[in-house]
Amino acid sequence: MDIIWFLVPAALMLGLGFLGVFIWAAKSGQFEDLETPAVRMLFDEKTSEEKENVK
Repeated sequence: MDIIWFLVPAALMLGLGFLGVFIWAAKSGQFEDLETPAVRMLFDEKTSEEKENVK
């Protein structure tokens, strides 16, 4: 029963830590563009020759 006095505050601190990181990520714009990463793999990458010709 004594372990409860350690586990409850530890769980609360861990939860508040994760909540703080989530709020920080949301405010810094991590979740603003949810569609582009999903379709980015469908675009063809330019080869190195095409990249050199563009310059």
